[in-house]
Amino acid sequence: MITKSTFRKTAADLLMLQQGAYRDAIVLPIIAIAAALLIGALIMTATGVDIDTIGRSFSALGYGAFGSINAISETFTAAIPLILAGLGIGLGFRAGLFNIGAEGQIIIGGLLAVIFSFTFSDLPTIVLVTFTLIVGSLAGAAYAGIAGVLRAVTGAHEVILTIMLNLISYRILDYALRQPFIQKDGRSDPISKSVPDNGQLPKLLDWIDPNLRLHVGVFLMLGAVILLWWLIRKSKMGFAIRTNGENSHAALYAGMNPKMVIIGSMAIAGGLAGLAGAVQISGVLERASPGFSAGIGFDAIAVALLGRSHPIGILFAGILFGGLEAGGRQMQIDAGVSIDLISIIQALVVVFIAAPLIIRTITPWAFSKNKRTS
Repeated sequence: MITKSTFRKTAADLLMLQQGAYRDAIVLPIIAIAAALLIGALIMTATGVDIDTIGRSFSALGYGAFGSINAISETFTAAIPLILAGLGIGLGFRAGLFNIGAEGQIIIGGLLAVIFSFTFSDLPTIVLVTFTLIVGSLAGAAYAGIAGVLRAVTGAHEVILTIMLNLISYRILDYALRQPFIQKDGRSDPISKSVPDNGQLPKLLDWIDPNLRLHVGVFLMLGAVILLWWLIRKSKMGFAIRTNGENSHAALYAGMNPKMVIIGSMAIAGGLAGLAGAVQISGVLERASPGFSAGIGFDAIAVALLGRSHPIGILFAGILFGGLEAGGRQMQIDAGVSIDLISIIQALVVVFIAAPLIIRTITPWAFSKNKRTS
């Protein structure tokens, strides 16, 4: 028989678990970022940088990220593809999959997007832009689906599969950019034809300054965050994804199909990464060239980890990483500190998030539990 005392204890235990989950989702990333910045300052000190320069560096970092309209524009421009790809990686984490292939999916999505845009340049603007993004997303989904099918059918590990697919995508890009119908006319170097004007994502702030690069892709990114939140928390498929990620045997026993969950999760993740590539091509770069992905797919892994695989967390983590990228350039200009320091800080954040015991050990007071009375 369940007594009132037992019920109260159970309710208190559930509340403590929920509070612990919120603490991990909010407090841990904040402390990880602060610790990474502190260690970054110590590294600068150890390399002979004086205190005034360190202070000037972090001031420039903040100003370059959020201190002006141009800074905010650059921060969000850098954050858009990071968040889109990070959402896909986070979804994979929720399904129990470690998708390292976002880089390759971005490359394939961006490549197919630029080919479609200049091939069908006569289409009206809204049609061309829409289908360019759809083609990029479908290309990324198909490319990630290869790993999903092999994982589901053969049991091959998705980490190995996606790493190999990344390497293949580099060679596909190199080969494609040498083809006459893709290579820019009159050029001997590997660079594609440009996205036509009517295929480019409209800029949002060019009426203030033509150099402001923020484009309507920011609304696509916000829509993707909302849609993925709904998918994970409110849909039947999202429940299957979360269940499979927690325990695939339990999912199978409950009548779910783990193989279809794996394939579907990888396809959606690849679609988001492919969309990131298409957005980057049609909104920022306007053409494809070797290395156009610029490591976004790998940085997105850090974004997904920092965001704890939650769409809202990934949104803020992506903005933070976008701010670090935009602010890092300003820091280099104003204080003369190498932008490589930003990479060190990002890496430290990932280390602290991936190994939370480090943070719990050095800041036990932040994770102390409230004593529960019986």
